[in-house]
Amino acid sequence: MIFTRDDRAGEGKLSSRLGLVTEAVEAGPGRDLYGYVVEQLSRGGKVDYVIVDEAQFLAPEQVDQLARIVDDLNLDVFAFGITTDFRTRLFPGSQRLIELADRLATLQVEAMCWCGARATHNARTVGGEMVIEGEQVVVGDVHRPAEDVGYEVLCRRHHRKRMTSAAARAAALSPDVLPVGAEVDEGAA
Repeated sequence: MIFTRDDRAGEGKLSSRLGLVTEAVEAGPGRDLYGYVVEQLSRGGKVDYVIVDEAQFLAPEQVDQLARIVDDLNLDVFAFGITTDFRTRLFPGSQRLIELADRLATLQVEAMCWCGARATHNARTVGGEMVIEGEQVVVGDVHRPAEDVGYEVLCRRHHRKRMTSAAARAAALSPDVLPVGAEVDEGAA
């Protein structure tokens, strides 16, 4: 059984950036995941295991329901998602998953920042500019026009500097400037 929440492909869809799409059960607000699985099993349905994508968007009580599926129904649950939002704050669903998970694993496919370093942070862009304030959840994509909401993965250093790939390209066109934070002693050379 596959659950998802707020996938870029639309309600009740699980998609990949490669364009693959499959049907899924939308785990919207108020959806009782445990109750849904029990209902399917009670009707004679077969559930070998449960997959949850975009698990960061689940409510903490839905994550508790996933734990109950493991404990009471003896089914494996595989939850996938990111841990932090564009402001580097834990999503409530991710936090609860970390608190309850039997095992945590980082996937082998590592995202890379535009600079080549390991990407660990998600940047939200609006109109091509990185933003650090706003609603925690705004569904966007990397394949939309710049005026729309988009996301880009960055290393921590470039996230802190608000340096997206577009900002880096623009900076490459202008002369390098050293950061100024303290007065420089003109006598020192």
